[in-house]
Amino acid sequence: MEMPRNVIARLASGLLLLVVTAGLFVIPREAAFSAEALRGRAGILGRDAGGHVQALADDAFEGREAGRRGGRAAGRYVEQVIAPLGFVAAGDNGSFFQSFASRHGSLRNILALLPGADPACQDELVVVGAHYDHVGYGNQRNSYGPFGFVHNGADDNASGVAGLIEIAEALASLPQPPRRPILLAFWDGEEQGLLGSKHFLRSRPASIEGKTIVFSINLDMIGRLRQQTVSVYGTRSAVGLEELVTRTNCLSGGTALQLAFDWKVEPDSDHYSFLQAGIPTLMFHTGLHNDYHRPSDDAHLVNLDGLEPVARLTFDTLLQVADATGSAPDSPGRWGIGIRADSANPTAALVVAMRAGSPAERGGLRLKDRIVEIDGTPITGQQDMMQRLAAIGKSSAVDVTVSRKGQYVRLTWND
Repeated sequence: MEMPRNVIARLASGLLLLVVTAGLFVIPREAAFSAEALRGRAGILGRDAGGHVQALADDAFEGREAGRRGGRAAGRYVEQVIAPLGFVAAGDNGSFFQSFASRHGSLRNILALLPGADPACQDELVVVGAHYDHVGYGNQRNSYGPFGFVHNGADDNASGVAGLIEIAEALASLPQPPRRPILLAFWDGEEQGLLGSKHFLRSRPASIEGKTIVFSINLDMIGRLRQQTVSVYGTRSAVGLEELVTRTNCLSGGTALQLAFDWKVEPDSDHYSFLQAGIPTLMFHTGLHNDYHRPSDDAHLVNLDGLEPVARLTFDTLLQVADATGSAPDSPGRWGIGIRADSANPTAALVVAMRAGSPAERGGLRLKDRIVEIDGTPITGQQDMMQRLAAIGKSSAVDVTVSRKGQYVRLTWND
């Protein structure tokens, strides 16, 4: 996880509703796990993940700094583990690596694709990722010290990588893949500014050409579970996500984790890149600690018994989305607005944020506008507005009436 910086984008005191479009995603209300899926999740084991944590957090990798020999060696380790599982190499020129240049040197994402089973959903891509780089020997920019010693980053983020490898093995064990394709992504350069995930979203490889990323999950620092509590970020990036994760957690079997839903949106891990791109996104995280970005973040401190249920919850959530009937959660980037409720005027959503270049901004929407009608019909509240915007077909236009400084203004948004 990248060290905290000044917040670039923060929800307005937790009141900003990030997503104003919701697809016709079916939130499961019954246990929706096949026998094969249950067997797959049973194969996600903390002791197996521990072997990967031990390997990646070894001094031999010199703290896995992106662009340095330790980081490249860690990338080769991940490739060698993933390659035998039968996924499609989704990087450059038929390899697992997506290379890109940075001021830190040549960096490499590692991408593996599991094609979906349903031809009707082949263009709906689900991404699950974790960054494999860390901060090397540490310096004043990226470490809390002492500097000059190997920072092994066992929790940050060998734990997330190990969890993702376990998930990859569980997916590979399924006799039939989920309906939607799944891309497993091991990001490079996260500690240097989310470089790997940003590059992937700017320059998507040919292997996923024509596909729309409908959902993403990020694993970062899942190795210090305490009091059975997992922080879950991003549930406001699509309507129904909090309910989806809660139901999945309760239906997964065993002792349910305690979920702490956090509404902060900060540029401190790769989930932020996807949220900025308007993609519904979740991140699972077991919290900071005194060894964070210090040489003391070593493998023996990772809670492997806790890593196991977090990785299983991720696997279960991933399958719920990738195998769901109906449409996947709609992207907030489609219209690109943020709203909040106003108890004094509950039927009119107040616009408090807009993404630059979004259909809403291009169509003339302004901050502090109140949305009162869609296609000539008054809205009855936020949920009504979200459902009606979601029901509008792709590449379509919508007429929106807003209240602005005592006047009604009619706008047209073109998707």
